[in-house]
Amino acid sequence: MRSPLLTTCLLGTLTLGLTACSTDTSPGGDPAAGTTADETGTTGQGHGAVAGAEELAEPRLGLTTIDPSGTVAHLDLLDESVVELGSVDAPTAVETDGRYLFAETTGGLEVVDSGVWTWDHGDHFHYYRADPRLLGTVEGDGAATVATTNLSTSGSTGVHFAGSGDAVLLDTEALSRGELRERFRLDGEPGTGMVVPVGSYALVTEGRGEATTLVGRTADGDETGLREACPDASGTITTRVGAVVGCSDGALLATVADDELVVERIPYPAGSTPSSGGTAAPATAFDNREGRPTVAGLAGSEGVWLLDTRARAWTLLPAPTPLVTVTAVDDADQRLLALARDGRVLVLDGTTGQVVAETAPLVADSLAAGRTPTLIADQQRAYLSAPVEGRLYEIDAADGARIARSFETAGEPAFVAETGR
Repeated sequence: MRSPLLTTCLLGTLTLGLTACSTDTSPGGDPAAGTTADETGTTGQGHGAVAGAEELAEPRLGLTTIDPSGTVAHLDLLDESVVELGSVDAPTAVETDGRYLFAETTGGLEVVDSGVWTWDHGDHFHYYRADPRLLGTVEGDGAATVATTNLSTSGSTGVHFAGSGDAVLLDTEALSRGELRERFRLDGEPGTGMVVPVGSYALVTEGRGEATTLVGRTADGDETGLREACPDASGTITTRVGAVVGCSDGALLATVADDELVVERIPYPAGSTPSSGGTAAPATAFDNREGRPTVAGLAGSEGVWLLDTRARAWTLLPAPTPLVTVTAVDDADQRLLALARDGRVLVLDGTTGQVVAETAPLVADSLAAGRTPTLIADQQRAYLSAPVEGRLYEIDAADGARIARSFETAGEPAFVAETGR
């Protein structure tokens, strides 16, 4: 294990004029759904306040985009103003936790702070805004796999670099102060892998393919003694219940109980996947409305996997048409949102998989050009990027998939994140 690195990188603190409030008062969950405190044990400490930040009555939601050249812009969804935040190196992929954008570049992982975030306190939320800024680069070699939590001022963010095999755990609280601080950096073998934060711990992959193992680590990088097999580990997401890691035979759900890292195995239903005689491919990526307990993932061409992390149960739904991506809205109507290969956005019944509403083909040109749009769900709306078409769409999924607004972008919205949630 290498020594932790502390680097302060405040590259031109930028000011974003944010003055009013959004109408979304519950970005992480529906009060009627009986949400409880995050079982990972990371919710509620400090209320998400940061020195110099302003607390708001409601969240200030926006769409933060990065174009192919690296120009970063922010669209305020309340007043529709657009502000350019600066630039990073040309990115090849971008991940987000709802505040930060982690842009994979040739030099490593560049971090953008959008300056707006929500703190999930279990039964209520706190909303903040501060100056957006570019925080600098986490150095690394090769493709970066990023794993985040639902909190942007505490806990950790995990990064794995495929080129070197380095496993890095970033201090998220330090990020909120404008610092890039590595809690640990572990040497590893080149290839795919993950570093998954869970409370004050992390799960780090070892091995490849059928031999993949998740190893429990403290925030200092020491082994906890926990080792769990996870063949072909791929895909991770944090829900209100805990951190999910996808395996070819199911998923692992990691939580913190009595200050100890705990992992539960949630196997796929017998006879559903190739490993048990079925034909549905395992899910290799997951998505949902941030913080909700149910997540969705594609089951190859067979359909859609739903994982309810509260019930510790999988459901396989048929796909009504070939799909590009799917996300779980996880609301009272149990809706799913999906992007079809012909460019339509579909609203699916979460119990049957049937289409209940759909848009016209919005991103057919992007898909034909091999540019994958981003589909995002929140409690009130859905957002779809159209890279080649040069637009961002706001969709009211509850109102027949109506196009509520459409925004023309100055550059290609190659990567987009909904921030402030």
